[in-house]
Amino acid sequence: MQELDQLKEALCKQRPVDWEELPDLDLYMDQVITYMPRQQIVPGADDQLTSSMINNYIKEGLLKRTKGKKYSREHLAYLTAICMLKRVLSVKDTNLLLKREIGDGAIEAFYEKYLDVLDASVKTAAGQLPEMPDAEALSDAALRFAVASYANKLACERILDLLRAETEESAPAKSGKEK
Repeated sequence: MQELDQLKEALCKQRPVDWEELPDLDLYMDQVITYMPRQQIVPGADDQLTSSMINNYIKEGLLKRTKGKKYSREHLAYLTAICMLKRVLSVKDTNLLLKREIGDGAIEAFYEKYLDVLDASVKTAAGQLPEMPDAEALSDAALRFAVASYANKLACERILDLLRAETEESAPAKSGKEK
């Protein structure tokens, strides 16, 4: 099937650009919205980023405020990860994960780690696509992917619950020390 071959090729060859290839000149909102679909592996209608979405990410604390009206390389790296994570996590969970992964550290290190994890994951998915699919092979593959997604989501949600509890436990200790 040509569609599966195209998907496999997209999974193997398309990826967000490396840190060094992100624009080093700051972009205005409309330029960011035009740029971001290039960062998606298989862009679709569900992936359309809007200015309202970006503003909401800023309000929710997922994305740092801009200096002036321009978005930096750091913003693009965050948005690349957010656009993928929003498909499987809530905004609250995405925020928790990004804060835990990045903390006060450099976004560049997180972004490269994110790309490494993404590369490994899409390579695994591409390798599990059936070679000569008939209807049964497609159905079996869809079932395997769906069940694996379910299991991964359960594990991710539980881990995020543990991280959230750990964060909440350390918050009173920090505020107690500051008094």
